[in-house]
Amino acid sequence: MRIFLAEWRKLRRPTLFLGSMGAVVGVTALIVSLLFLLIDSETGNAERGMRITREVLALPSGLTIGFSNSAGLLGLVALCVFAAQTAQEYTYGTLRNLLVREPRRIRLLLGKYLAMSVFALISVIVSAITSVALAFALSGTAKVTTSAWQSAPARTDLIETFGNVLFSTIGYGTIGMVLGLLLRSPISSISIGVGWLLVVESIVSIAWSPSADWMPGSLLGVVAAGGSPIGVSEALSYSQALVRALAFLLVASLASGLAFRRRDVAS
Repeated sequence: MRIFLAEWRKLRRPTLFLGSMGAVVGVTALIVSLLFLLIDSETGNAERGMRITREVLALPSGLTIGFSNSAGLLGLVALCVFAAQTAQEYTYGTLRNLLVREPRRIRLLLGKYLAMSVFALISVIVSAITSVALAFALSGTAKVTTSAWQSAPARTDLIETFGNVLFSTIGYGTIGMVLGLLLRSPISSISIGVGWLLVVESIVSIAWSPSADWMPGSLLGVVAAGGSPIGVSEALSYSQALVRALAFLLVASLASGLAFRRRDVAS
């Protein structure tokens, strides 16, 4: 608990907490707004230039489409926070002081991870509230019927989507923490993580489409969408993506935890 509170003290600093939550609100608002305001656009109103029609948005699941589409950018925010908070302990030389107070390294690591996961949970809650509020606010402008959004299936879908987006966000954050532990530099960890997820995975998947079934960003995207994203017909099933994502995160976490336990903090 002391480790959690110590890490949370850093995470709740106004510059970090309010800045991150502002980014979450901005990202979610942008995606949901484009989804509804560009509903009649020929260039599409969703990822990959796809069009999501009024009929689709009027379904019970239509309430959460914008929320689930925000998962990738929410994950990038989490990756940056997890990577920076982990790697800066090396940059500022504070890790030695932490290990003097808590020499059990894995315990220290778990406490920090728990605190950052709570941070990710709050960001997903903020995103969900923003998404739902904007969807109702813009439904009139987009002429989307909202009666199905207030049904029991819509509430069930919202809960399921929330769980999927939360898993995806924490998954991105875990990748950031692993990079922070291995690279020990906030700038390197963030740039490599974001570059891989946004650029490298896209290029590799275009050059060799089966590779998308094994890359972490693609797997977490399928989980966040609750299955194949809209417009993608040959993606993995939800259960396959979930198992592979869990396996990847587990292996990466164990490897980085072992390195953190055995490696000299000053090297």
